[in-house]
Amino acid sequence: MARTGLRTGNARNTVSLHVEDPEGARHRELPGGNTDAHDVLLTELSSVLFASFPRADQRRKGVAYLRGLLRAEGRKSIRNIARSLGGRTTEQNLHHFISSSTWDWDPVRAALAGYLVNIAPPRAWVVRPTVIPKAGRHSVGVGRWFVPSTGQMLNAQQAVGAWSASSEVSMPVNWRLHLSHAWLDDAERRSQAAIPDSVGPQTLGECAVETFLHMVSEWRLPLLPVVMDAPEVDGVDVARRLRAAGVPFVVRVPGTALLRLAAPRLALAGHGADALPATQILGAVRELRRPVVWTAGGAGVPLTSLVAGVRVRFSGRGPGRPARDEGDLLLWGAGAPDKAGAPDKGWPQELWLTSLTEQPLAESFLLSRLTDRVDRDLVDIADQVGIRDFAGRSFGGWHRHVTLASAAHAVAALARARSLRPRGAVAG
Repeated sequence: MARTGLRTGNARNTVSLHVEDPEGARHRELPGGNTDAHDVLLTELSSVLFASFPRADQRRKGVAYLRGLLRAEGRKSIRNIARSLGGRTTEQNLHHFISSSTWDWDPVRAALAGYLVNIAPPRAWVVRPTVIPKAGRHSVGVGRWFVPSTGQMLNAQQAVGAWSASSEVSMPVNWRLHLSHAWLDDAERRSQAAIPDSVGPQTLGECAVETFLHMVSEWRLPLLPVVMDAPEVDGVDVARRLRAAGVPFVVRVPGTALLRLAAPRLALAGHGADALPATQILGAVRELRRPVVWTAGGAGVPLTSLVAGVRVRFSGRGPGRPARDEGDLLLWGAGAPDKAGAPDKGWPQELWLTSLTEQPLAESFLLSRLTDRVDRDLVDIADQVGIRDFAGRSFGGWHRHVTLASAAHAVAALARARSLRPRGAVAG
């Protein structure tokens, strides 16, 4: 697969990248296409997506729901979707199709992921916790959650999405709803929401790892790097679990993460081979920093980050870690120079841990920027097709809705990508 958006500059140790501006304008209309463009892709995708449905009427309802997600005005409630399609009878049919039908969402997601791997090959899988604010307390999984990005407690559902991502486009393919003990231990609430017995308690980090591992073990998808930037989870714990599963990763970690230097000769004075905070390790190798120049968005404004990395190992034993030595990891940091061009005293602003020790550091940096692509597409596309709009009490209903909303996102995202592709360009 061609590597897009990366070029090495003429200057020594300088790399230039291109990624989308994560702070760009937010759209209220679906980008990149009209109804005709969506219909062409909808027809193409639906034949693959609903192949597991045994009945023709289910396939028709699936296509109708997708069309409603793409066309309905405002919030993508079942009522608004039905209104865009044909009235109250349609509303009753769609409500049953989503909330109380028996169709299995897993084969549909597997079909979606396989289709996207072929038509828009990803560079990585981005795993992203997603907060879904709610006004009431009855929607499945709703509770009081602390959200680090806002510094507040919110009444919300908390989900984890796994996204197929490249620098040009990202699309969600798998989801898990993170459920608290208040839901799992309450027999009445659990019964009312029809939460399966197989769903048990997990940390958010465990939920994130399982969201991805299910995809590669059950759906036979390519084993690409997993990228995660999630202050809500223990990044080192996630990295340990992925390493134990043999999965390559680029995971953001806090400055307090305890790690050991891989080479004893690099041990910091007075510490020997002791575990040290990540910020202290990177602070001792500041002289290794090199500039990475990358372009933000369509304006072409160059940004510069200073990056440096050092080989480390996990400190002690962790969940899922085998007894054998797992080898080196790369701890790297990134930060911006100040206005005068000198390094900022606060460097690094970002700390990442990766198993990609044999690849250039610029590759890991580029992969980490895919989280910006996902964050932007979540707002610009996924939210516009109703990924966070399901208000029902059914566990299965939530999963069926986000599955079809993910497919609607794919239609809109691929239509946009095709509209932006220069005439005569060949995908691949």
